[in-house]
Amino acid sequence: MIAVRSAAELMPLLPELVLVCGAFALLMLDLFLPAGRRVVTHLGAIALLLAVVVLVVCGVGGHGDVLGGMFVRDTAADVMKISIAGIGALAMVYLWPYLRERGLYQGEVSVLMLFATLGMMLLVSAGSLVMVYVGLEMLALCSYALVALDRDSPLASEAGIKYFVLGALASGLLLYGLSLVYGSTGTLDLSEIAVAAQASGASTMLVTGVVFMVAGIAFKFGAAPFHMWLPDVYHGAPTPITLFIGSAPKLATFGMTYRLLEVGVGPLDDHWRLMLAGLAVLSLALGNLGALVQTNFKRMLAFSTISHVGFLFLGFAGGGADGFAAALFYAISYAIMATAAFGAIVVMSSRGFEADRIDDYKGLNARSPWLAFMILVTMVSLAGVPPFLGFWAKLAVLQAAIEGDMLWLAIVGIVFAVVGAFYYLHVVKVMYFDEPEGAMPAPSGNRPMRIVFGVNALALLALGLAWNPIMAWCQRAFAG
Repeated sequence: MIAVRSAAELMPLLPELVLVCGAFALLMLDLFLPAGRRVVTHLGAIALLLAVVVLVVCGVGGHGDVLGGMFVRDTAADVMKISIAGIGALAMVYLWPYLRERGLYQGEVSVLMLFATLGMMLLVSAGSLVMVYVGLEMLALCSYALVALDRDSPLASEAGIKYFVLGALASGLLLYGLSLVYGSTGTLDLSEIAVAAQASGASTMLVTGVVFMVAGIAFKFGAAPFHMWLPDVYHGAPTPITLFIGSAPKLATFGMTYRLLEVGVGPLDDHWRLMLAGLAVLSLALGNLGALVQTNFKRMLAFSTISHVGFLFLGFAGGGADGFAAALFYAISYAIMATAAFGAIVVMSSRGFEADRIDDYKGLNARSPWLAFMILVTMVSLAGVPPFLGFWAKLAVLQAAIEGDMLWLAIVGIVFAVVGAFYYLHVVKVMYFDEPEGAMPAPSGNRPMRIVFGVNALALLALGLAWNPIMAWCQRAFAG
């Protein structure tokens, strides 16, 4: 039994408690709102996420362990929670006009996103195997429902079923790995698992458990060869939902990886670092080569996500505090870039026109020079062109791999960074040098959403010019 002697002991949990209470309150409020006023629920959800950001930034509740060590709030958790809640709020801004225009918005959408965010926050603060699984399944179950939101779309229904079936398989793999780790160490507490692993060494059962854990982690990231769900889900889900599940959950999965591998089985880092290095090579190769042949913009971004996961794994493979800081910096940078990339599709689309083919962007510069320039900024940042944010993120993980005595892995990363630049620059070429095929619908006239997208895209340049504070922030998360 976990005994809580006073409410003060739960103070480190305050941001999560505010989020869950607010989510339930919005769920009840939505029951009494007419369909035409559901924007109240949506604005309330955005305000709630911003309130969580403020609570964490201000350090309300303080750091500490609660629930018998199952929940850990430290600097690393705070950095990830601020990023997750902020990206989630940005995703909701893109969500409202898109779903309202298509008659898809229901109050439950915002609530599901809030509970998914809660699952992510629990995941990055997990201090035991139980909390890891609770947070992961809360995120996964909400994500399945969000992907299948458009019940009249065969693509969305297919994507939801694939995501659910393959997600259940991945959860089973991860759970089996966790059970083997528990069986070999005799404890669920991650810090105690590290002590037991140090004392017992690399037993067969423990190493087998780590292998299954890495497989589960790779699936949740969408790393090759566990990537089979990702292109179909990204393509089939409504674009703002793709934006959400393609950005913030990557930060949550980073937190899960850090808690399980570094905090939990850190003494076996010689084993899992090599596993992640191999997954990085496969992800870089399959992701970039798969993206080269795509004609659908969302599928191209899905395959590029696989390659970005490969780059993120370079930081993990480098190991140590610097490696994890570089990987976290990459995860935050990619989340911002992904919101801009999918945000471009949202802004370009209209009812009956999803703007999800690369050919839909032909001649965009002639129709909307401003929008074409914002997409150009996004693409070159994803490609890793200096001085944009993506360049510094790639440089950080490549340096981490070199410092971790994996020069060969850094060379592989550099080669595929060059390959990846081709398909991003192909989009730029289509916008600026190709003639449109027939009459193209005008981009979205929703001015607030266009402004948000512009700020999102220009942030990639601004943060690229001032990336040091973010990197220092990530380094503080793992200092000491």
